[in-house]
Amino acid sequence: MLNVTEIFHSIQGESTHAGRPCVFIRLTGCPLRCTWCDTAYAFYGGRDLTEDDVIARVRAFGCPLVEVTGGEPLSQPDAFPLLTRLCDEGFEVLLETSGALDTAGVDRRVHVVLDVKCPGSGMAERMHWPNLQRLASHDEVKFVIKDRGDYEWAREVIRSRDLAARCTVLVSPVFGETDARQLAEWVLADRLPVRFQLQLHKHVWAPDMRGV
Repeated sequence: MLNVTEIFHSIQGESTHAGRPCVFIRLTGCPLRCTWCDTAYAFYGGRDLTEDDVIARVRAFGCPLVEVTGGEPLSQPDAFPLLTRLCDEGFEVLLETSGALDTAGVDRRVHVVLDVKCPGSGMAERMHWPNLQRLASHDEVKFVIKDRGDYEWAREVIRSRDLAARCTVLVSPVFGETDARQLAEWVLADRLPVRFQLQLHKHVWAPDMRGV
């Protein structure tokens, strides 16, 4: 049984898959409380659905790309078999996870988008660092940057752990707080081997709109 906040069809707003139609399965619950969190509505509530119910709803959209997100999806143990079932069903599966919970049980066919929490999130100490060692070439690692301090911290992690040699590295500004142009200029000045991104869905729809 899975506790689900929402299942919806939208345009993927982040990662190397940005711009693609995607079905999102947003699971309920998260052990973190990031200062800039934009999905706090997924902390509580939700509706209990069986794995079969979830799969049926996903199939109804007729879309091959599916993302399991939250909240923090891995806070629900049944998220692991759901990810495997989605892969078995032939979907291209993305997992958006905070990096605070162990990803060892995630099906290796899943494309993991691992969000490394910078100090500005208030949750950097919760990071489970061994997750970085499990990243494969089809995975991605993301840094959400709140200020210059976050940027310098992320730059050190990227370089010291040689993340760009392991997978795609994404950096993005905190929406409405960080100047996107300034972040882009920092990246260019340092020749940082990353992919700069914005949250596309927030520019297409209202920034606080749910189900997009």
